[in-house]
Amino acid sequence: MAGRREKLRRVGIIPEYRGFTPDGLASGDAIDMTVDELEVLRLCDLEGLNQEAVAQQMGIARATVAAICSRAHRKVANALVNGRALRIEGGNIAYSPTPTTTAIWPAKEVGTMRVATTYDNGNIFMHFGRSEQFKIYDIQDGKVLNEQVVGTGGTGHGALAGLLANGGVDTLICGGIGGGAINALTQAGITVYAGAQGSCDACVEALIAGTLAQTGEATCDCHGHEHAHEHGESCSCHGHHDHDGHEGCGCH
Repeated sequence: MAGRREKLRRVGIIPEYRGFTPDGLASGDAIDMTVDELEVLRLCDLEGLNQEAVAQQMGIARATVAAICSRAHRKVANALVNGRALRIEGGNIAYSPTPTTTAIWPAKEVGTMRVATTYDNGNIFMHFGRSEQFKIYDIQDGKVLNEQVVGTGGTGHGALAGLLANGGVDTLICGGIGGGAINALTQAGITVYAGAQGSCDACVEALIAGTLAQTGEATCDCHGHEHAHEHGESCSCHGHHDHDGHEGCGCH
């Protein structure tokens, strides 16, 4: 007799980050966490929903939520305490994003390059997957023709790559971003400059001047080197050299 088929679990976001590793060499094999286990952690622990609400949102029983949550907590604890890598993939899931409004972006003129930056009050917003606004720049012959702050219409995480592609974006400048999002953007033909900080306008000026560092890293690589500093408002330094202060710094 065939076993009972497991019910699909509805998941509201596609994970932007697909893996985490400890500082130094990982101990033992990586721990596999399924996408539905991550979703239960997101809804219970991050969003603060009770198990009944999570069960309704994911289309499963409350007892199933409790079992998944307990299993996911043990995996996270094992990774943190024992220094094991955590890998997020698989699971019997159906992607069911929260309904959003349609984001209306301006039409892109022929012959222009459209650059988008994650946006927060004039500066680069540091978490790509949670961006609620982008600032877009239409550039031609090394000059900015138009610039405008646009909303995402509530779109988030895995759907942002499609939003940017549909908006005619050629290049994205952002802060922190996961490997899954980088892959999705690359597949959409969008060039990614990750790890940027400070003023959006300054980053775009550096891009036009050819001095903005392009990296596949998900975070700013100013950290972890021998130079210690506070990032100034226009700092976007990615080099490994020592210097005092970063006011107006454009070192790459």
